[in-house]
Amino acid sequence: MLHVPLIQGGGIGHDLVPAVQQILAAAGVAIAWDEYLAGGEAMALGKEPMPKAMLDAVRQAGVALKTKLQPAPRDPHFNCNILLRRELGLFASVRPLKNLRGLPSRFQNVDMLVIRELTEDLYASIEHEIVPGVVQSIKVVTEAASRRFFRFAFEWAKSNGRKTLHCVHKANILKLADGLFLESFRAIARDFPGLEAKEIIVDNCCMQMVSKPQQFDVMAMGNLYGDIVSDLGAGVVGGISTTHGINVGDGVKVFESFHGGSRATIGVNRANPLPLLLPALDLLQALGQQLAAGRILRAVEAVLGEGRVRSCDLGGQASTTEMAEAIIRAL
Repeated sequence: MLHVPLIQGGGIGHDLVPAVQQILAAAGVAIAWDEYLAGGEAMALGKEPMPKAMLDAVRQAGVALKTKLQPAPRDPHFNCNILLRRELGLFASVRPLKNLRGLPSRFQNVDMLVIRELTEDLYASIEHEIVPGVVQSIKVVTEAASRRFFRFAFEWAKSNGRKTLHCVHKANILKLADGLFLESFRAIARDFPGLEAKEIIVDNCCMQMVSKPQQFDVMAMGNLYGDIVSDLGAGVVGGISTTHGINVGDGVKVFESFHGGSRATIGVNRANPLPLLLPALDLLQALGQQLAAGRILRAVEAVLGEGRVRSCDLGGQASTTEMAEAIIRAL
């Protein structure tokens, strides 16, 4: 039986994980989940936020499924998700943004990817106070990281049958930082003549996404823009039920849930399981279990289409368990 690390971040993750495991088991997926508690909830128990055994297991397996990590206790600005990316050398995030059949959204026929660089930009978190009341944050862009990122983005687009890749930037204002990023894009694009390379300024990109999102295929961008645009895209295609992420490093892919409110706010066993189920389906695809992934997705769309069983964020009253049971019946 295949062993897959499962990074439990706590909070609603305690509700989502058993629901997703039950759905996968009902579809005949044979996976032994090696579960590790990480992030702020681990710290609250006096444990390491990034257990060495967990990191070693992810590196060895090459894949992992992850819930959202809780913030550090007594320091909500300490981002455990960024720490995990640095520990595992994750340098790019792929965020599929696609309509789910049966789920209402402002737009239909949307199928795009936002690919985000993870190691640099303002997320390098280099800040200091020059004088009281004046703070400087430094945006870091290097040619080496930018070229590695764009080569990955073009290769991912090509291997997934995509046709067009936009570089999203602000080089008209940030002429050096985003200028270097854009020049790196142009240099790598020459190695992929089969893909159409386009450029778009980030503010225009946002306007176009809420005007005609169907025009976009793949968009690659820096860390900050990627964070903003991917959440904008989630709203375009229907919210948290439709979005997830694949964080990629050398030989490692972490399939993760990005969204989810606090358990204290939502309530125990009230969270929507889809934000963790969708990355689990991409994990199955990566493990060669396409048939099971397809069956589960069709079951999800059947439940959404019927509209009788929906979690509270989808306008219903179903619990996490009830949503999972409905998907299992639809299998």
